[in-house]
Amino acid sequence: MTDEMTGPANEVRRAPFDEALSERYLAYALSTITSRSLPDARDGLKPVHRRLLYAMRELKLNPQTGFKKCARIVGDVMGKYHPHGDQAIYDAMVRLAQDFAVRYPLVDGQGNFGSIDGDNPAAMRYTEARLTAIAELILDGIDEDAIDFRPTYDGEGEEPVVLPSGLPNLLANGASGIAVGMATSIPPHNAAELTDALIHLIKHPKATIEKLVEFIPGPDFPTGGVLAEDRETVTEAYATGRGSFRVRAKWHVEDLKGGQYQIVITEIPYQVQKSRLVERIAELVMDRKIAMLTDIHDESAEDVRIVLEPKSRNVEAEVLMETLFRQTDLESRFSLNMNVLVDGGKVPKLVNLREALQEFLDHRHEVLVRRSEHRKAQIERRMEILEGYIICYLNLDEIIRIIREEDEPKKEMIRRFELSELQADSILNMRLRSLRKLEEIEIRKEHEKLAEELKGLIALLGDEGLRWKRIAGQLKDLKKTVGPDTDIGRRRTVIAQAPQAVEVPLEAMIEREPVTVVCSRKGWIRAMKGHLAEDAEIKFKEGDGPGFFLHAQTTDKLLVFATNGRFYTVGCDKLPGGRGNGEPLRLMLDLSNEHDFVQLLVHDPARTLLVASTDGRGFLVKETEVVAQTRNGKQVLNVADKAEAAFCRVAEGDHVAVIGKNRKLLLFAIEELPEMTRGRGVMLQKYRDGGMSDVKFFRKKEGLTWRIGDRTRTEMDLTGWIGKRAQAGRMPPAGFPRSNKFD
Repeated sequence: MTDEMTGPANEVRRAPFDEALSERYLAYALSTITSRSLPDARDGLKPVHRRLLYAMRELKLNPQTGFKKCARIVGDVMGKYHPHGDQAIYDAMVRLAQDFAVRYPLVDGQGNFGSIDGDNPAAMRYTEARLTAIAELILDGIDEDAIDFRPTYDGEGEEPVVLPSGLPNLLANGASGIAVGMATSIPPHNAAELTDALIHLIKHPKATIEKLVEFIPGPDFPTGGVLAEDRETVTEAYATGRGSFRVRAKWHVEDLKGGQYQIVITEIPYQVQKSRLVERIAELVMDRKIAMLTDIHDESAEDVRIVLEPKSRNVEAEVLMETLFRQTDLESRFSLNMNVLVDGGKVPKLVNLREALQEFLDHRHEVLVRRSEHRKAQIERRMEILEGYIICYLNLDEIIRIIREEDEPKKEMIRRFELSELQADSILNMRLRSLRKLEEIEIRKEHEKLAEELKGLIALLGDEGLRWKRIAGQLKDLKKTVGPDTDIGRRRTVIAQAPQAVEVPLEAMIEREPVTVVCSRKGWIRAMKGHLAEDAEIKFKEGDGPGFFLHAQTTDKLLVFATNGRFYTVGCDKLPGGRGNGEPLRLMLDLSNEHDFVQLLVHDPARTLLVASTDGRGFLVKETEVVAQTRNGKQVLNVADKAEAAFCRVAEGDHVAVIGKNRKLLLFAIEELPEMTRGRGVMLQKYRDGGMSDVKFFRKKEGLTWRIGDRTRTEMDLTGWIGKRAQAGRMPPAGFPRSNKFD
């Protein structure tokens, strides 16, 4: 239980602890969602950004005036509107000024505001700032009762609830934030494309997402790059409000002398720090993880220019770049999660593209109505004053007499000429020089002009279709400012299709070097440099000895077949070096102690293997089908309870020789063996007792060979032993080893 104080200090309410805690956490969560982390769908701003822009406007920091110290701006924002840390406010301001972080900067910074390399900005006492022309568009109309104001945190002033936002800022500049239980991530878009989509949505309110995507083909990041996604993927993301976009660096090839070339990267993905990217690629080069690349240079000045030097002119640029895309941030994904505040900034909601655009249009419609009503009230007040002036001019002598002779001239004028108080006050406050005849003419002209404007406003407020036509006109005017022909409006991110699968050879990532794979009887494995001779002196642990001896390359894959019927795959570059006795192979795999290794092979995709168990069952399998992607391996041969996998042979020949522990030999054509990817297989040889002892492939015309000590014997007359698969066979020829093994 806890005592909860709800009012005066002496008022105590008892409540369960979990109830009190959940109530307070919910209040905190709602505050974080609505007042800190999620942007308003109408102006696309969080409170800190909105307060920054408003404070800068109050300081008269428009684009035509000079700059002011950022410390002054931050102080005003913190003292008047945003009672949080000054560094947090300054960080928000800095981001609004970075042209590599914001598609349409809202702050014009002077001084060091950081760089794309990840350099920190200078302290706020050194930097200066003012608003940009785009920020003026967002603030336009704020003095014309276009939006509501609310008291500031201390009640001493007022701040805007939302800005008029003449720019679709939510999508134009994007937003990101993490609240409690939800987050938002909206990439920046091209404002000219947004205006086209908005105009179409005004004409066709039920426009489909597919149609809107024709106007907005994808994000437009400030750092450019290439959007590598299919139209279907983009459409699906915009239709649901969730998804991700793959962004790749922009590059081209520059030819050099002697047929050599270099790759130049001119644009990198959004929010990727250039310095870290270059360091990462340099590390891969130093660690020989990308054998096709020899060096990298950062020649960037104001523009990005990263130069890659391939190992030779025979290296394909596309393959090299595909390798880098896979291993570095030259390719990154930007998530789309359009969680925003709707319903007047009160309710968080996941919106799709059309809903986000409609929220902006509805806001602009409300702003237009409120500004029109405000202007209408201003005109009506001014016309009332002008009508009073006209009455004054028509009765000038009498007005002067009343002012000179009457004790209460205001009341007398109101009674005599049926004036309103506003008209009477305006006449009394007139300057004498305004009584000129020329001034009367100007007043009548102004009255006629205002009457015409008032007529238009009344028509506008009375016709919704006319209002939407006016909003479409405003959007067309906006497009002139941010159109594709302007420097700021030109699309920077190239729209491309999803990349086709490019086969990247392992040599592209690993330095190709010859190695000798040595595995002892007890499973200790190592990779010794170079191709050693089979009689080379190799030391093993006491009580251990040679098991497998294979020549390979560091780019090869090692296939391991175990008694549980599973194949495991290990990269030869991952094997321990030749110093010492190596490491236990089973530690590199998820192989339990009750199972052992049957065969080690250097992977050859062109080969076919025979896998068989001790009970005489087996089948052929393509070697490409047995490569495992995980440490757990890949189950290929299913074995019975008492049997286990025991044989893995390369299928080379036209016949198969099988001998059982019962010393029966059977030969049959390889065509009788089925090709499978997984299973128990078929019976190779039938046994009454025991099981399979050995199996071998051979060519009939070359005869069947076996080893006897140091000698090799060949039997050419095989008529008596050739039969059909699954037969019992007969005793082998005289001189066959008593071990029942071919080798």
